[in-house]
Amino acid sequence: MRVRVVEDKCQGHGLCRLSGPDLFYAREEDGHAYVKDENVPAGREDEAQLAADSCPELAIEID
Repeated sequence: MRVRVVEDKCQGHGLCRLSGPDLFYAREEDGHAYVKDENVPAGREDEAQLAADSCPELAIEID
């Protein structure tokens, strides 16, 4: 599974970081989310999916 944050959609609500604190991070300059690695570790797929489902801007894409 791969996950990414669509930068121009993210508004920095932070719900993804609550769902997957070691998967999603916040940029210091604007609080917008990003991932350090698009590859979701085995066993963490539910966290990535919850983050995507929780995002009010639909800024998280999963493949």
